[in-house]
Amino acid sequence: MASPRPQPAPERNLFVYYPGTAPVPEGVAVNTRNRSYTIVADVGIPEGGAEGVLFAFGTRFGGHALYVKNNRLHYVYNYVGSLEQTVTSTEEIPSGRATLSAAFNKEREEPRGTAHGTLTLYINDRKVGEEQIQTQPGKFGLAGAGLLVDRNSGEAVTNDYPGERPWSFTGTVHKIMVDVTGEPYVHHEKEAAAMMARE
Repeated sequence: MASPRPQPAPERNLFVYYPGTAPVPEGVAVNTRNRSYTIVADVGIPEGGAEGVLFAFGTRFGGHALYVKNNRLHYVYNYVGSLEQTVTSTEEIPSGRATLSAAFNKEREEPRGTAHGTLTLYINDRKVGEEQIQTQPGKFGLAGAGLLVDRNSGEAVTNDYPGERPWSFTGTVHKIMVDVTGEPYVHHEKEAAAMMARE
């Protein structure tokens, strides 16, 4: 169940997703299972703040999401529907263009495949939260557990989202980058800045 199927596209470590697109099926979306990863959201925050889902992947039976609530950045990892692990930023998100990120550093693995490590939140290049979490080795679902940007229109990964379904982000999501190279966060921040400069 956890083994990836052969794919026609070559293997890669950096995925870029844009808002307004259909859910990306898990079979062809970025694979974050049992590895370090970084999710970087390139966003615009209006004066007065914003809220809603930036990135969601999975369902209440397993998945993870990056979202904004009460003007703070939140990340949740729902472990097989039995354990919700949430990390919340210690600082509010400023208005304007920003990069909001969650970086998981895998530190050890159980024999059954569960990975343990540190999940760190960043607002731009500033660390604003950190917790130990565990991630599941298998897929988030057999069907319907797609990856979404700027909303969670399917079954919610968590009941903690602000507002109402589909919990759309009220600011602007320019793009979401997911990197599974395992490189330090600072490299992702510089790459995101370079991508914004090219727009």
